[in-house]
Amino acid sequence: MNSLRVARVALRVRPTAIRASIQRRGYAEAVSDKANQIKLSLSLPHQSIYKSQDVVQVNLASENGEMGILAQHVPSIEQLKPGVIEVIEETGSKQFFLSGGFAIIQPNSVLSINAIEGYPLEDFSADAIRAQIADAQKVANGGGSEQDIAEARIELEVLETLQHHVK
Repeated sequence: MNSLRVARVALRVRPTAIRASIQRRGYAEAVSDKANQIKLSLSLPHQSIYKSQDVVQVNLASENGEMGILAQHVPSIEQLKPGVIEVIEETGSKQFFLSGGFAIIQPNSVLSINAIEGYPLEDFSADAIRAQIADAQKVANGGGSEQDIAEARIELEVLETLQHHVK
């Protein structure tokens, strides 16, 4: 029996059990102040760079577009593009530049962001970024092997995104 037939047979046997587990989700509803907080964890493979239970909103750049995540957001998994993550708390905001990664939005307002590289935005120097862009452009314009050129183009994409955010 193929897997599709097995699933149809199981659905006929206990349709209420399977359908009960599928939840419909609509717009977020107004809830108490504490329930309007996001529990955020921003982690790299070797360390956690940010952790808080008092986050109001997180803005990020996913492959599906720019997103603003509030408490009670629909659970999902988003692939992140190189870009800035803005963490908004009641007392202010913090910005981090990530080279990519994944954002996992879980029920009960839990958000886990996992990335290979990430740094606070204020750690970057505009002059250093311009110098690195110039070096990468030399290689991308034919100054190396095919692999070197491909790596330089990826580096340019990340650096240009970073340059856009650093003043």
